[in-house]
Amino acid sequence: MLIPLILSGGSGTRLWPVSRKNLPKQFLVLAGKGTLFQQTIARTRTLPGVAAPIVVASENHRFLAAEQLLEAGVAGASIVLEPLARNTAPAIALGALQAIQRDSEALLLVLPADHVIGNTAAFVEAVKQAILLAGQDWLVTFGVRPDRPETGFGYIRRAEAIGHDGFRVEQFVEKPDLATAESYLADGGYDWNSGMFLFKASRYLEELAIHAPAMLDAVKTAHAKASIDLDFVRIAAHDFEKVPDRSIDYAVMEKTRRAAVVPVSCDWSDIGSWSALWLTGDKDAQGNVHEGDTLGVDTRNSLLRSHDRHLLTTLGVDDLIVVTTPDATLVAHRDAAQDVKKIVDELKASGRSEHSLHRVVHRPWGSYDSIEIGERFQVKRIQVKPGASLSLQKHHHRAEHWIVVSGTAEVTCDDKIFLLGENQSTYIPLGSKHRLRNPGMVPLELIEVQSGSYLGEDDIVRFDDVYGRA
Repeated sequence: MLIPLILSGGSGTRLWPVSRKNLPKQFLVLAGKGTLFQQTIARTRTLPGVAAPIVVASENHRFLAAEQLLEAGVAGASIVLEPLARNTAPAIALGALQAIQRDSEALLLVLPADHVIGNTAAFVEAVKQAILLAGQDWLVTFGVRPDRPETGFGYIRRAEAIGHDGFRVEQFVEKPDLATAESYLADGGYDWNSGMFLFKASRYLEELAIHAPAMLDAVKTAHAKASIDLDFVRIAAHDFEKVPDRSIDYAVMEKTRRAAVVPVSCDWSDIGSWSALWLTGDKDAQGNVHEGDTLGVDTRNSLLRSHDRHLLTTLGVDDLIVVTTPDATLVAHRDAAQDVKKIVDELKASGRSEHSLHRVVHRPWGSYDSIEIGERFQVKRIQVKPGASLSLQKHHHRAEHWIVVSGTAEVTCDDKIFLLGENQSTYIPLGSKHRLRNPGMVPLELIEVQSGSYLGEDDIVRFDDVYGRA
């Protein structure tokens, strides 16, 4: 059984301001059709005999992963929730333990959820060769043939050929400086380290037992105590915090004697920066990549990305990254795009929220957009999916006015339950127990006006919630 293991962690820092902590890049539409997460899932479905995937995701992203799997038409997937980040080696160990529950001889195809592959046929052929090597107990990684001297990737040095288009790994190399990267390209024996792997789940755990036994023991304990919550396998934080933080390269691949690499040319990118997205994007005659409503005059070799109903224009500039969202704008030189994380760190240090949340915030029941905020008031545009319901809750510091724009709202306010249609409104007094539900077959849209002494999202006391947040 070939089981895709989709690693869907990520902190949302490298493609800020579009990618953020609560909506990282794998769940965004950045290149091609669908989100990067959905594209990764779609690639695996072209493989013969492939089983339903296992997804290892942050607990904070559980509903995003579940919803995007549903949109992609994927059934039977396992979603394992990490309560905190512990790098790739423990995440893959969780996936391996989950896979062995399905099939003791399962093969794991380990794929980061945020990569782009332009040539799916070449990727599939490389996977087929790697399956044969994994059957011989090799731990296979995929090395991307370099087409330029890249300083943003690690490299793999190939040793002798071992058949099935594979080579024994001689050495894993850290990200080089430009001169070293140029020498690797000229040498011809180095590939980019893609972070994709294929091996037997049992073999990976055997190697982990040899090279990182404390990690394996801690992961086994955490997985054994996991609870099932809705469609999720939930790992307890107090168990997982005991797991060492280490990558698969450091924990296993650099130490095992059975590391193999299958080189592949498949138009691969990890979309690790805005400049990487510029490289992979469709360019105009001046070398510019345009997304959204943009206009570049006397502008060259730049990436211009705007959001809905917002015109972005540039004049007389070269080699820039200009990205706008409803609440933030980034202007950077393309050569500095790898350092966007510095801005995120500054936002965190100053106590701002733009590193974490967009103005539009997605929830399992729908979304809300904070369209206006002032002293003692806030106006939100709220959308509730058909059949969805918010929690039964109350607020200590604010009252709310609800105005239905479209659809039908079922409102609970203390001991009353009633319906509101288009152009109807109601008032939720401070301290009242209330709930909003969409009983209809079409989305419910309403305007919420909050007023009070404190309007933070943490002023919510939940009494009942279908999403387990009470």
